[in-house]
Amino acid sequence: MSNEETIELGEYTIRTLPPEVSGSEETLKTGTTTIGMKIKDGVILASDQRATMSHMIAHSNVQKVYPLADNLGMTIAGVVGDAQLMVRFIQSEVSIYSMKRGSPMSVKAAATLVANVMRNGFYLGLIVGGHDSTGGHVFSVDGAGGYIEDNYMSIGSGSTFAMGSLEASFKKNMSKKEAIDVAITALNSSRRRDSGSGDGMLISYIGPKGYEEIPQESIKARCEELGFAYPN
Repeated sequence: MSNEETIELGEYTIRTLPPEVSGSEETLKTGTTTIGMKIKDGVILASDQRATMSHMIAHSNVQKVYPLADNLGMTIAGVVGDAQLMVRFIQSEVSIYSMKRGSPMSVKAAATLVANVMRNGFYLGLIVGGHDSTGGHVFSVDGAGGYIEDNYMSIGSGSTFAMGSLEASFKKNMSKKEAIDVAITALNSSRRRDSGSGDGMLISYIGPKGYEEIPQESIKARCEELGFAYPN
C-alpha cells in the first residue's frame, strides 16, 4: 500500500494506515465508554465491553481495562489492533523499567511513556491510572500525545453521558465501594444512550496492595441492587 508507513518500537513493528483506510467501516473499534477516578486509597478504572464495526456490534466481550503492572492500569478506546499493541508494548516497557530500577514505575512516568508512544500515530484515547508513593493518580492521554491529570474522566463515544453522571455523583476521597457504585451508574448512563457502549462492565481497583479486578459476580449483584439491568 503506497501510503503505508512503518514505525519501529523496540521489538515491535507498527504499520500505520492513511486515514481513508483506518477510518473505513471495516475497522474494528471499541466505540466505547471508559472511566478513570481518583479515590481515597487509589483509583478506579472501568469500561463497557462492546466493540463495533460502523453500526454493527462485532463483539460483546471485549477487554478494555488492562493491568500494566501491579500498581498500574490502562483503559482503551479506539481501534482494537492499535489498542492491543499499545498494551503489550507498554507492559513490556514498564516491566523492563522496574527490573532495571528495582522499583515500580510511577503513574506520571507511565502516563508520559504512553503519551510519547501515542505521538507515533495511534488511533486511540487512553486513561492511565495507578498508585505509587505519592498516592493514586489518573491521566487522560489523547491521540496527539497530550496527557492531563484529573480527579475523574471519561473517554470514548459514550463519554458525554458518563461525564454527566460523574459530574453529579463524584466526590473527593470516595471509598472503594462508593466509587464502584459511581462507576456502575456512569456506565449505565452511557450504555443506555450510546449505541457504541454496552454488553457488560469491567471495573478494576488499584491501591496500596496492587491491582484488583472486581469480580463479574460482584458487579452484576451491585447492578441489580442499584436497579440496573445487566449486561444491558
